[in-house]
Amino acid sequence: MKSYYIYIIKCADGLLYTGFTNNISRRFQEHQEGRNKGAFTYKRRPLELIFYQEFNDVKQGIYFEKKIKNWSAKKKLALANKDFEMLQILSECRNMTHFKYRPTEMEVSTALDQTYKKI
Repeated sequence: MKSYYIYIIKCADGLLYTGFTNNISRRFQEHQEGRNKGAFTYKRRPLELIFYQEFNDVKQGIYFEKKIKNWSAKKKLALANKDFEMLQILSECRNMTHFKYRPTEMEVSTALDQTYKKI
């Protein structure tokens, strides 16, 4: 059975690179040696492989890669450090439309009362 890998590389400048391959050691060596001058990692060497995950299904691997490519650097580092508690915190929605942050009727009522008292 063929294996596929999602990986995260930490560059010398602190930036992170996420990739997908079927041979993790070969691919990391290509990055480290700078075989492709147009690659994101070329001018950012030396590199450190900080995370990889093996998949047996290529579609699952590609799906996961696309998913984590959109993550923040903090979230990727939490994954690499196996800090699943922080990963959970960073995954929570924090915008004002989220149910956790919507004001209750009492809070809205109190805010309106205070506004009208000022007018």
